[in-house]
Amino acid sequence: MQTFYYKDAQKLGQKEFRACTAQGRYPYLPALDDFVPETRLSQGVDLGELQIPMEFVVGTRTGGRTNCFARNFMPLIEDGTEFADKWQNLCAAHLEEGIRDPIKAYEYMNRYYVQEGNKRVSVLKFFGAETVYAHVIRVMPEENGSREVALYLELVDFYQYSKVNFLEFSKPGSYDQLQRQLGKAPGEKWSDEDRSALSTAYYYFRKAYEAEGGRRLSSTVGDAMLAYIKVYGYQDLRSKSAAEIKKSVSRVWEEITLQQEQPPIDVKLTPEEEKGKSLLSKVLPKEKPLKVAFLHDKTPELSGWTYGHELGRQHIQQVFQGELETTAYFNALDGDPHAVLEQAIADGNTVIFTTSPRLLPASLRAAVDHPKLTILNCSLNKPHRYIRTYYARMYEAKFVIGAVAGALAGSDDVGYLCDYPIFGQIAGINAFALGVQMTNPRAKVYLEWSSVGGAGAAMKRLTDRGIRLISSQDLTKQGEEGRSSFGLSLVSGGDQVNLAVPVWQWGAYYEALIRRIRDKSFQWEYEESSKALNYYWGMSAGVVELRCSEKVPPGTRKLAALLQDSIRSGLCRPFRGTLYAQGSRVMDRDLSPEQIINMDWLVENVSGSIPEYQELNEMGKATVDIVGVEPSTKEKT
Repeated sequence: MQTFYYKDAQKLGQKEFRACTAQGRYPYLPALDDFVPETRLSQGVDLGELQIPMEFVVGTRTGGRTNCFARNFMPLIEDGTEFADKWQNLCAAHLEEGIRDPIKAYEYMNRYYVQEGNKRVSVLKFFGAETVYAHVIRVMPEENGSREVALYLELVDFYQYSKVNFLEFSKPGSYDQLQRQLGKAPGEKWSDEDRSALSTAYYYFRKAYEAEGGRRLSSTVGDAMLAYIKVYGYQDLRSKSAAEIKKSVSRVWEEITLQQEQPPIDVKLTPEEEKGKSLLSKVLPKEKPLKVAFLHDKTPELSGWTYGHELGRQHIQQVFQGELETTAYFNALDGDPHAVLEQAIADGNTVIFTTSPRLLPASLRAAVDHPKLTILNCSLNKPHRYIRTYYARMYEAKFVIGAVAGALAGSDDVGYLCDYPIFGQIAGINAFALGVQMTNPRAKVYLEWSSVGGAGAAMKRLTDRGIRLISSQDLTKQGEEGRSSFGLSLVSGGDQVNLAVPVWQWGAYYEALIRRIRDKSFQWEYEESSKALNYYWGMSAGVVELRCSEKVPPGTRKLAALLQDSIRSGLCRPFRGTLYAQGSRVMDRDLSPEQIINMDWLVENVSGSIPEYQELNEMGKATVDIVGVEPSTKEKT
């Protein structure tokens, strides 16, 4: 019987050998010492005995037995040899009582190279074993700044507190995201029960993923599982049967395949022209009024942000009078936001705007559960296929405000008060600082965060420096201590005079989006792209503008108007030309929209830093958990 098994294994080895040869690939097992110098191998770290994923066992430590096996670890030596006899004896031992002795292996870049036990690995792979016990020596790679090494170092860090070695991701920051999705604090150690639960969930998920065609994707199983968890949650994955997981994987398949796109987001910078209506559409019966819902995390009375979106809702209600009906749902985060979304759907709404990044997880789940609905979330840089996101290029207005502040500052420095370190906000800080630099090259911009110690304390830190010109939040927020200023203000003692304020024109934004939904542009865009669609419109689309007070000198107001006109026409771009980050680092010229959105650095005339996760208040942590830039999502070490 063992001879029969050996011949089958040998056939698999020969098939792999021929396939590799035809593809121009090395057909034998790779040897670690062929590409890692002995000096580095001798510096390996002993991890002791542990269970390792069989799929990651890919080669041998030395080249001595390399030619005995094909690249898939199946034997190539003829039957009847001593090698074949030993393989068959191991096969008999495995079938009778199991192979118990651990192998010895070196781990490099999360791949394992066998020093002792090649035939044991071969037998176990033939019978489809998922794992093998091994005494492991870890060999660290040289830190060369490559993406591959950076991802591996994140895995090593994750392993320190989780002892999980079977999960791989292709995108930086994914291990931190998984830790948060599992409800754990950054760096929190895992229990044996935690590891066992994740391992079981992972292997159930992988089976469903591969059955759907996952092996054809360039992304990893870990990428796919994290995308699944972001939709349904980790507890859902743990509680479902294999059949239920398979069904759910099928429902979120476009979200999973999106993980292999580089980059995964298609950023729409301007609204395309409205499609002309066909003659047939003019003679068909009029459609029923479109029912549109707006979900907010707060109320207009307590939040200027919500108030602005509520004005936008009222605007489209008037513009499309008789053609659509709108409903607002407030305080959606006071209970279960998913339940509020389901209520909005039950009320007959087929288009839903959720106006806070914190409502994004519930929005994504609802979009997957109700694929015929149109759901948009007001956030930036989120790669989700089933929902669109929309945001305004507020950094354009911040650049102009910075120019105004620099012109008014004279020999003084200026201040900038920001809420959360999230996508888009860092661009606003840098654009403001570049505007200041343009009109006042010697002025510094002192940066403080209201999510670190509160708005009042942050403002006091600025005024204690003698700073009087301060760019604060974009909108008023009632009921919050230290929140009376907004836009650019002149602060003197207890008095604050507003000089310039950026304006979010949500009415114009929602009107343009509704027109695109009604003329089917949304559906065409979705079908033409395999990526996530993010709308990131600015002054040229009429969704952002700056208003100056009469207290600003006429010449400075003219400068502000000129800059706005130049930005609208495309003549002026805040991030054009050579940029210098803190520490005099030279950054790229003429940043792309993706580089602007993903900024995680500050320009050289900014004094301050991006806060780290543990420095933020609870609201700040909840927000950056979803849309935070990378430095703010990490725990200080």
